[in-house]
Amino acid sequence: MSGLVTIFGGSGFLGRYVARRMAKQGWRVRVATRHPNDSMFVRTYGTVGQVEPIFCNIRDDDSVRQALHGAEAVVNCVGILTEKGKNGFDAVQTEGAARIARLAAADGVKRMVQISAIGADKDAESDYSRTKAEGEAAVLEHMPGAMILRPSIMFGPEDEFFNRFASMTRFGPVLPMVGGSTKFQPVYVDDVAAVAEMGALGTAEGGVYELGGPDVATFRELMKEMLGVIHRRRILLNLPAWVAKLMAFGLTIVQYVSLGLIHNDTLTRDQIVNLQIDNVVSGNHKGFADVGITPVATEAVLPDYLWRFRPSGQYDAIKDSAKNLRA
Repeated sequence: MSGLVTIFGGSGFLGRYVARRMAKQGWRVRVATRHPNDSMFVRTYGTVGQVEPIFCNIRDDDSVRQALHGAEAVVNCVGILTEKGKNGFDAVQTEGAARIARLAAADGVKRMVQISAIGADKDAESDYSRTKAEGEAAVLEHMPGAMILRPSIMFGPEDEFFNRFASMTRFGPVLPMVGGSTKFQPVYVDDVAAVAEMGALGTAEGGVYELGGPDVATFRELMKEMLGVIHRRRILLNLPAWVAKLMAFGLTIVQYVSLGLIHNDTLTRDQIVNLQIDNVVSGNHKGFADVGITPVATEAVLPDYLWRFRPSGQYDAIKDSAKNLRA
């Protein structure tokens, strides 16, 4: 086997794809996660003992140091969309990224890949975007040759975007959304993993990469595409920002009153801020073309995993064909 790579968040949405790719390259893969017992599925990505989930808390030096020991490369896929308890934006996306980079440099790790996001900006109103930018700066301070990946919204079988809204269509004739005119450039999760793999292997140079798919579409247009895939008709209702903020405030109050037992991951003020800003490649940084990758379009992948939200699931096409039969 070629070497050892530590992937923080290696059992998450993007991390599992990076882990699978590195295992196929013959590397030993250490998947650092807060819930190793729930991450045993990653072991199937390689031969016996090749891929191993271990416990790690990126808010603790000793935990991160142990996860990094002996690694030749490190990939940090850890990120959050909502804050919960001690896992706030600053603790995870700024301090956590800085801790990994600092200890990786001290341990002699050769290469680092940091997963950020399009829109990362130290002056952003959104705490999510601000801490992503601060995390990038901290990583480059300790690992100047690191690869920074800024993907647009990622899609794939385990995504929390198309799956979430497709699930919502089951509960009524109206599909609410915030920021219907905001533009996105959806990128297939395995395409992002392919660039991360190159960074970990050292076959692509470091620096900032903005990664977007081949198509740019508004939030509303993406929902129309999703509805077409799942064969459902719904009224797309774009909520005004002030209504969305009231809803977010109410959900946050419920979380506070329940002492955190009910966690608000449905809609937050920070998410509303981000949903007002276009999430597309700026053209000011490197991208897929610089590493020779042609990104996959949503239309090529969505039907492969959204079929379960169709009225008759996998039998929907058969039922449609049956309607055309004549006695």
